[in-house]
Amino acid sequence: MTAKYYQYLLKFKRPGGTSRGVLYEKETFFLEISENGEKGIGECAVFRGLSFDDWPDYEDKLKWLCENINVDFEVLKQELKDFPSIWFGYEQAVLNLKNGKNLYFPSEFTDGKTPIIINGLIWMGDVSFMEEQIQEKLDQGFHCIKLKIGVNWKSEQEILQKLRQKFPENQLELRVDANGGFTKDEAKIVLQQLADLYIHSIEQPIKAGNWNDMAELCAETPTPIALDEELIGIIDFNEKKKLLKNIKPQYIILKPALVGGFSGCDEWISIAESKNTGWWITSALESNIGLNAIAQYTFTKNNTMPQGLGTGGLFTNNYESHLNLKGDKLYFDRK
Repeated sequence: MTAKYYQYLLKFKRPGGTSRGVLYEKETFFLEISENGEKGIGECAVFRGLSFDDWPDYEDKLKWLCENINVDFEVLKQELKDFPSIWFGYEQAVLNLKNGKNLYFPSEFTDGKTPIIINGLIWMGDVSFMEEQIQEKLDQGFHCIKLKIGVNWKSEQEILQKLRQKFPENQLELRVDANGGFTKDEAKIVLQQLADLYIHSIEQPIKAGNWNDMAELCAETPTPIALDEELIGIIDFNEKKKLLKNIKPQYIILKPALVGGFSGCDEWISIAESKNTGWWITSALESNIGLNAIAQYTFTKNNTMPQGLGTGGLFTNNYESHLNLKGDKLYFDRK
């Protein structure tokens, strides 16, 4: 086998607002593995400022992988354990080389027979921008909407109140993502206010790394809490078990590029299910190549909750998509 990689900058159609700032472009890398005239491609979807592997020697490690692509699988996994997004790209490339065309995990989904239900994502912005996005998602037929919050809670709360007045919880599931935007004391107040609005869950109400504070919130919360950034950088299997045992969240959210690819997700899922902790999978601003692979993997996990896979239309210079959205149902296009 031979391998090569290249960098690619995805350009946002419209700046994406989060509690960590406004995003204008998203850097990513692609890994191509070739063997006997066949090629497999994977996306090493590093997320600058968020990924555990946002290191200065990131490209050096990609070069190392390309030079050592024929080394034993377990040796590669050990060498890349601190670079989850590179491992994610490697897993994809190997699977694509094996399955051909645009396939990573062949299934009824890739046969075009069965879709994945997804949530609609609402980006931060002023009230009119957020309401515009919400109306667009509702018009498209979404039954689950996720809103980014944590910048201007008063305005965000008003939007949620208006939504809930118009759509009861049995018609519209509302999730929120704070990206660690609240303090513990603020979060306690917000969690009750969210419960009053029958919000499904809140992702990462406080910053990651504060296990005791998060455990306290999870034990007392009237609104289910989902861990997101909290999982990033937890590599060891026993450390994963320790985190879920200590914090006892209601849900965890898995971004394959940030938690060690598909094998990393498998570990988290096995631990979560042993503790009756819910979970779902989301993308992390990958291109359509990475998103396609994540969608195919997600389908194989048989989770009926709405998944967070609707990011493919955010960029002006994305690759051709093999995913087709009809309402809130994501289909694989067999073209």
